[in-house]
Amino acid sequence: MRRPCLDLDALRSYVLGLDLGSFARAAERLDRSTSAVSAQLRKLEEQAGTPLLRRAGRGMQPTEAGEALLAYARRLLELNDEAVAALRGADLEGWIRLGLQEDFGESLLPAVLGRFARAHPRLRVEARIARNAELLERVRDGRLDLALAWDTGEAPAQGELLGRVPLRWIGAADAAAPWPRDDGQPLPLVMLEAPCLMRSTATAALDRAGIAWRVAFTSASLAGIWAAVAAGLGVTLRTPLGLPATVRGDAGAALALPPLADIGLRLHHAGATPSAAVARLGALVREALPLPLAGT
Repeated sequence: MRRPCLDLDALRSYVLGLDLGSFARAAERLDRSTSAVSAQLRKLEEQAGTPLLRRAGRGMQPTEAGEALLAYARRLLELNDEAVAALRGADLEGWIRLGLQEDFGESLLPAVLGRFARAHPRLRVEARIARNAELLERVRDGRLDLALAWDTGEAPAQGELLGRVPLRWIGAADAAAPWPRDDGQPLPLVMLEAPCLMRSTATAALDRAGIAWRVAFTSASLAGIWAAVAAGLGVTLRTPLGLPATVRGDAGAALALPPLADIGLRLHHAGATPSAAVARLGALVREALPLPLAGT
């Protein structure tokens, strides 16, 4: 009996549509019509021999079989993309210097560097975890080739805006609220050492709202921030990306703190035109980011 071969283009549309929460948005991203993507999904279900999607409200959700396929589809696409990258970049060699925020170190570095090393064994990546201002400075003066950093609103270096991420007041996952609003005490904040983009954003928002605050704990590392917040010493301001299980991102609603705007996430590169190796690493960083980002 001839075994069916799953269509990789259809799998890409399937995975991207579920990641983005919309197959119409997936069609846009893939530069296809919505009807073409719908035809791909029908073909995929025919190949699988079972329904993969079910309607849920105005959108679509995977069936039990669709959930199983999703995990395999990611692996198949990753292997396909690695093979193509290895063939096209077999002659690439040298060094690339990559900079990341601590928020992305644990989640992005292993996946990105592992895939890159397998596809380009003659290329070496030197990775640096640093604060936002340092990353931008190092890209500007050529000490980093590529950096994933928050958009500060200043004139950007070369690069692209990947999307926007919501800012959230972060509190402990299982501790009592650190600040009863009616006791007259200032809000305790847990913050990175100044200068810090999140720190200045938080204090400016509280000042505008007329809420008194104090810095209850300061750390040079994000790990210290998470430990202090989890212990109930105060609240902090970050995005939902990379939050540990010991904290939660809904402290703003519980404490009636002011809402905050989204923050841009940029992929900066040194020079007007990135090299083929830098462009490939940038593509892997983009693919590894949690989806969807607002504006993507």
